[in-house]
Amino acid sequence: MDFSKIALPGIGGNEQVLARAQEGFEKIRTASDEMTEALRETWSSNARSATDYGMKVFELSNANAASALDFLIHLCASKSAADVFTLSAAQTRKAFETASDQNRELWTLAQKLATETGEPVRKHFSKVLHKAG
Repeated sequence: MDFSKIALPGIGGNEQVLARAQEGFEKIRTASDEMTEALRETWSSNARSATDYGMKVFELSNANAASALDFLIHLCASKSAADVFTLSAAQTRKAFETASDQNRELWTLAQKLATETGEPVRKHFSKVLHKAG
């Protein structure tokens, strides 16, 4: 935008004031552009990471359902109370270990989501502040 043709009351003919105002407006526009870009990057990254997280939840749910069905099939084929007890103990141990591993995977994805969401904003905000200073 060409600010040289704008008439501002009280500063008529003062080119120095007009130049400083123009410089200030340019800094504001640049900062606004930077933050818009940061938000675009954040949204894009957030959408990717959230999709990855959601797909992992579906994958883990499917694995858990398959494991439960497998356990029920083996349980129905049991011939004694001892078999039922042994299968139940093994399933409980397996379920606990699986849940621990799955929680670790989901925690890692949640950390990645948080980091990737905040990084573009932090980077661009630092850049804007550095330019302004």
